[in-house]
Amino acid sequence: MYLDIYFIINYLFDFISLLSVNNILKRKIKIYRLLIGSLIGSLSLLTLFIRFNKIELLLLKLILSILIIIITFNYKDIKYFFNNLYYFYIIEIILGGFIYLIKNNSNSNLILILLFTFIFIYLFIKKIIDLKNNYNKYLNIKLDINNKTYTFNAFLDTGNKLIDPIFKYPIILINNNELEGNILVPYKTINNESILKCLKGDNLYINNKKINKKFLVGISNNINIDGVDCIFNERLMEGI
Repeated sequence: MYLDIYFIINYLFDFISLLSVNNILKRKIKIYRLLIGSLIGSLSLLTLFIRFNKIELLLLKLILSILIIIITFNYKDIKYFFNNLYYFYIIEIILGGFIYLIKNNSNSNLILILLFTFIFIYLFIKKIIDLKNNYNKYLNIKLDINNKTYTFNAFLDTGNKLIDPIFKYPIILINNNELEGNILVPYKTINNESILKCLKGDNLYINNKKINKKFLVGISNNINIDGVDCIFNERLMEGI
């Protein structure tokens, strides 16, 4: 493969990797920093002209990746740095397989290979962002109801805006056959109107953090999200 083509491909992949980290972690880094960071990554071309043993090669790649991350995203604290570095490594490992494919198909139609590669990159970034956004919607919650604690795997549903029409308390929906609601709350769906059996909750904990808000618990048998037994109310996240 020609050196200039190798440089362009290497530069583009580093840029896409940094752009992915920027989007996934919502860093809001300016484009020129991504361009500079990608240029630092292109120093790996030194391995084409200078012989390195395995340890030296590993150290060079480690130093380069640290420089890329610090130059692109700055250094705020150790957690911020390692989160950036971790996602950068994960993305580079996955996309590295495509670099290997291009290297070993230099006699093939390069344009076609690049086309399929960037289609993959686009779908990959979209999938990672979707997974991260969905992951952020899963919560571990604890409810104290009638002096008993219940633990649920909850999904934060932005469409769940159920409230008690009298006291305006947000309603959390749960799958539970042990509890019996003693408060009747009317609600509307797209297709019909119905009555939801609810009861008052005492305490609410999200990921072990206590939330000091009043709420009702609605008993439902129609939660059809895999691994979820509670639909959380978006209103209870306000101000957190």
